[in-house]
Amino acid sequence: MNQAIPSAPSALGPVIVDVAGLSLSEHERDRLQHPLVGGVILFSRNFKSARQVSALCAEIRALGRPELLICVDHEGGRVQRFREGFTAIAPMRELGDHWERDVLGACRRATEIGQTIGCELRAVGVDLSFTPVLDLDHGRSAVIGNRAFHADPRVVTLLARSLNHGLLLAGMANCGKHFPGHGYASADSHVALPVDERPLEVLLSHDAAPYGWMGSTLSAVMPAHVVYPAVDAAPAGFSQRWLKQILRRQLGFDGVIFSDDLTMEGAAVAGDIHARARAALKAGCDMLLVCNRPDLADALLASLRWTSGRHWARRVSGLRPGRG
Repeated sequence: MNQAIPSAPSALGPVIVDVAGLSLSEHERDRLQHPLVGGVILFSRNFKSARQVSALCAEIRALGRPELLICVDHEGGRVQRFREGFTAIAPMRELGDHWERDVLGACRRATEIGQTIGCELRAVGVDLSFTPVLDLDHGRSAVIGNRAFHADPRVVTLLARSLNHGLLLAGMANCGKHFPGHGYASADSHVALPVDERPLEVLLSHDAAPYGWMGSTLSAVMPAHVVYPAVDAAPAGFSQRWLKQILRRQLGFDGVIFSDDLTMEGAAVAGDIHARARAALKAGCDMLLVCNRPDLADALLASLRWTSGRHWARRVSGLRPGRG
């Protein structure tokens, strides 16, 4: 790419990296001060207690780059990275089951859950949870399973909007995933390349429908490492047709697009880590997740050439809550 690394020392870049333990190593401190790093994602290995993870977030802030985005996957159910000292959040499927008994009660409960997630994470210094899951429950994907609210895209949309309202009340943005939908393909993109052979019309009217219906209530979107051959030979996260033409232009999404983890097997089709990053940026991703492979993160940071697009800074700044 014929683009340059931002020259200002305080400039933030598109790469989201992780850290190994409960506090920062010297090498991690250096990595987090690289101008191409824009944020950190935390995992269960980074958590021992609320006090400890708060200290870790403070340590990250103290590096002199207070605008680094600190993120976590904190959906509830089996994807809740922080446990002790945090409310146990049930899988989102339970909200879908609640909907079948009491529509308004389920929406109210979704808002309460969103507010709980946002308040508890913000209290320890986390800016963003990658939630809600907008995938439909087709009963085919074990990796999604009860992470999905429901099989009906209308129910998913209304429960997700309610959850996002709760996050907003807590001062937290949101990230809908995995566009256009990971619920139908049975393979797990962490270890394989899933394929969904349904036609575009079906994908848009069902799995991708929540992304259009939610409109400006979506702050960010994460595309799936899934191939939809009726639309593109590349996985959605590497597809200009999916991200620029359909998500941006057709569905009108104007928020941040995060790649899913570029070290996952579903991303390997694009080549090495450099090729994956270039393909994701070219397709329309704003931020690049590189997780569980610090060697690949370092290699990418050493070679990636990039400058922010016209709307990049505005989009990304909208994810960071005000810090009083």
